[in-house]
Amino acid sequence: MTTPVRVGPYSMRPAPRALVVSLALVAAAVALALVAVSTGEFTVPVTDIVTALFGQGTPVAELIVSELRAPRVVTGLAVGAAFGLSGAIFQSLTRNPLGSPDFIGFTAGAATGGVLVVVMGGTAVQIAAGSMLGCVISAVLVYALAFRRGVQGYRLVLVGIGVNAVLLAADNYLLTKANINDAANAGAWLNGSLSGRGWDHALPVAVALAVLVPVCCAVSRPLRMMEMGDDAARAVGIRVEPVRAAAIVAGVLLCGVATAAAGPVMFVAMAAPQLARRLTRSPGVTLIASALTGAVLLTAADLAAQRLLAPTQLPVGVLTAAIGGTYLALLLRKDRR
Repeated sequence: MTTPVRVGPYSMRPAPRALVVSLALVAAAVALALVAVSTGEFTVPVTDIVTALFGQGTPVAELIVSELRAPRVVTGLAVGAAFGLSGAIFQSLTRNPLGSPDFIGFTAGAATGGVLVVVMGGTAVQIAAGSMLGCVISAVLVYALAFRRGVQGYRLVLVGIGVNAVLLAADNYLLTKANINDAANAGAWLNGSLSGRGWDHALPVAVALAVLVPVCCAVSRPLRMMEMGDDAARAVGIRVEPVRAAAIVAGVLLCGVATAAAGPVMFVAMAAPQLARRLTRSPGVTLIASALTGAVLLTAADLAAQRLLAPTQLPVGVLTAAIGGTYLALLLRKDRR
């Protein structure tokens, strides 16, 4: 047992393994980013990447690095971190590995909002706004339906799964009523993709992370206590409902902004917290490690989607869905045992 470290009125108990794992994940994310930026049809040496980013490289290298590859990689890292952090929050709240935005209707709500704008011929900014609005509306709906003298985790999951099914049906209905070109665009967006992403996609997610990560850190310790039950949390002085409301708002906004930037990339929010938990050997969900794991997962999946069938590129959502489906089957098999 490590000794708590006190800083003024605050104290923290260092977790050496979690720190080592987090540093390793950061190193893995940097390595994947360098590989993704430097390799492809036109190879850019690692030494030329920094000069190109600062405008000191050749025109071709600056175009490839600064305008094409780096924005895509940064968007992938930020979106993966946002999905991983959002999934960790909701899995902690529900005390259930299936309690991620993918299953409880929030990602589906964001997808429905985006699809509705796509089939109406909206711009990229309007699609992002529609995605955010859809995520917020679905979250409010799920929370309201699940609320009964507070929100219990199992009730949130069950209500969320029902709302998720309704929203998926709404997506299919919208696709059948759209003209063929709009339906094709909406179908491509629903797969989740980082293709063609620029700095205008990466910046909103980065700003959201900068604002919401401190909020998540502030509620991290109360959430860990709430994993033992609301009564136990109240017994140590935690205001359960305000903490839960703040966590839900942060998780919903992270899910919404990530979906707006890359589409509904499935299973990252579900798998990242569980992988982070196993890597850190933590008894509960770890927020920062989950965010880093999500960033590494999505960046690795996007790199594989670009290289596996080159020159054909797969949408990253197709690859994460295939991997996530396998992971879900293994998780259910383990729970059955």
